[in-house]
Formats: sequence, structure tokens, C-alpha cells
Amino acid sequence: MTASPDQATTSSTGSPRDPLRVQLRDTPEAGHVDGGWWPRSRDLRAEAADLIDHLPTEVGRVHRLLFSRPDWDDGVVDGKGRRRIEAARGPVKTGSFPGDDTHQMILVLASGRQLRLLVIPSDTDPAEAEQQLRAAAGATPAGRGTQVDRT
Repeated sequence: MTASPDQATTSSTGSPRDPLRVQLRDTPEAGHVDGGWWPRSRDLRAEAADLIDHLPTEVGRVHRLLFSRPDWDDGVVDGKGRRRIEAARGPVKTGSFPGDDTHQMILVLASGRQLRLLVIPSDTDPAEAEQQLRAAAGATPAGRGTQVDRT
């Protein structure tokens, strides 16, 4: 699954945002990430809120998220990992591991299911980032991933 690159959305602050760049595996596979996410900046508050608010509804509602601190400029507040994200749909609890450098985000859905996303650095070359998104989603060159527009 991935968001359409042609549709902008509105962020939790009400300002226009570019489409969510996420691609998910069609089916979970043990030992692999469940997909990839290419945020537009290193601003955890803005990017995580966008992910929470615009993850395709068929995936589920995000209840909690765990992040890798080195991926974000604002992942630490008062020496501790950020504790929550204010999204348009309401606050979401967060957590992090101080020594974690996995470049992953774990989304715990309301159903209890966990999604492990590879976080692709925002400054990655677009062609390379697209390749990493496809690889994280297990998409073949023929494109097994499902396209999902975020509205």
C-alpha cells in the first residue's frame, strides 16, 4: 500500500501537507519489516501526527508508537523520549529506546496488531527512497504492493 503522490492533505495543524509516503506489505512476513515510511522532515511531532492521521483506515487506528530517537531532531524532551504526539484525531502515546538506532517505527494498532516500518531519512534521494519503500514492502519490480490514496 502507498499513498498517491498527487493528493495533498491537511496536517493536524490545519496546514496543507504533501501526500503520505508509506508503502506496506500486502501480507505480514515473519522476520521482515511490514513496510517503509519516507517522512518529509526530521520533525517527529509533525511527521508522526501526519502518519497517525492519514494511515489508510483499512490498516487500523494507531494506538501507540515506538520510535528510534536518532531519526528525529525532536525525539528527546527534557532528556527523555517524547511521551505523546498530538494528532488531529487525538493524542497518541509514544515511546522510544535510548540506544535504539534501528531506523524503525513500531505502530501498535487499536486491534493490538503491530506494524514495524523502516524509516527512510527525509533527505534521501527520491529514486533511492522509492526503491527502499518498495523493498521494505516486499514489492517486486512488477509491483506487488497495493496503491492506496490517502484522503
